[in-house]
Amino acid sequence: MSRNHPDNVREHTTITSEHKPGFLERLSDTAGGMILGLLAFSLSFYVLFTNEGRAVRTAASLDEGLSIVNSLHNIHMIDPVHEGSLVHLSGPLTTLKPLYDPNYGVNIHCVKLKRQVEMYQWVEYEESKEYEENGETKRETRYTYNTEWKSEVVSSRHFDREITHLNPSAMAVESFTAVASEVNVGAFFLGTGLIDQINNFKQMSLAQMGNPHADVTAQGDYFYQSANPKNPEVGDLRISFWYAGVSLGDTQSGPVDSVSVIARQKGGVLSPYKTKSGGVLELLYLGTLNAEEIFNAEHQSNNLKTWALRGAGWLLMFIGISLITKIVYTLVDWFPVLRDLVSLGLKIFALCVSTSLSLLTIALGWFFYRPLVSLLLGAISVGIIVLAKSRVPAKKYQ
Repeated sequence: MSRNHPDNVREHTTITSEHKPGFLERLSDTAGGMILGLLAFSLSFYVLFTNEGRAVRTAASLDEGLSIVNSLHNIHMIDPVHEGSLVHLSGPLTTLKPLYDPNYGVNIHCVKLKRQVEMYQWVEYEESKEYEENGETKRETRYTYNTEWKSEVVSSRHFDREITHLNPSAMAVESFTAVASEVNVGAFFLGTGLIDQINNFKQMSLAQMGNPHADVTAQGDYFYQSANPKNPEVGDLRISFWYAGVSLGDTQSGPVDSVSVIARQKGGVLSPYKTKSGGVLELLYLGTLNAEEIFNAEHQSNNLKTWALRGAGWLLMFIGISLITKIVYTLVDWFPVLRDLVSLGLKIFALCVSTSLSLLTIALGWFFYRPLVSLLLGAISVGIIVLAKSRVPAKKYQ
């Protein structure tokens, strides 16, 4: 059945029937799940263990960097004394010439200029639910179609109803990002790795720029290639421009962006610095920050990444154990009451085992990368237990 909604939304529903899989079929599917479970289970150990090593190396590199960094107070002169060493400096961005898009008459002094093209297209959304009826498993699927602006081409070849929801196969205009060839802070050139970190994109206002071509209309913050931008049709385009790292020479896009950098001074170029701990320091922050503030921010970022990867490793282990033990659930699937109890028990088992093994793997990682700290913590924990036990008999004789 199908149903049309007002404006640009359409939907219809289909119902399909499937025979209920037998015991052997479900057992076969479970066996495939066990293989995936083993892979996820094995991968979780790798993620958890290597994450601790990465966290330790990063923290050590940051501590080393803070102890040896030299803050430059005159950024307009390259001092050979600091050649090859780790330096810190702050200052406004400078580019040699503005970036421009000749097709639309856009130009601006900045580090990056991005042209983003979106096309008005059909988008399919699918929502399914299963139920049993007359001994069969039935799936009811509701398909909803809506027209939206999308920056990627949405293929309509696999839509449930393609004929009435056709999208063009390509865009007439492509998106692109232009990057300044030379970016300076004072007398220093920023290396490629530092330029890559400048991503504070803001959207340009195009309303006052006029129409670059007869088939293009400027409206608000967009150029439209459409007969009627207020009522677009499938295949129409809208183009927006975004800029990052406003540099000296531009007065129309707000204040010039200043950056704070920590990197190696190599000639007049700021490049990656390799620490003795095995890490690489090449840091850029927007605004004026001292060296200590930058390293503190990096420590916080390292801690967040460490805990995020610990969580990801634990989740991989939980999923892996759940898939491996699902065969037990399949064996008792014919008994509803027992099935529910087993399902709950397996979830609790997976939760407990994954948590315990994750903590053990993290502890082993600490022992491998920081054995003294790990042994000290272990000695303290054992000492507390021994002390608590030693006081129990003493109380009995009082």
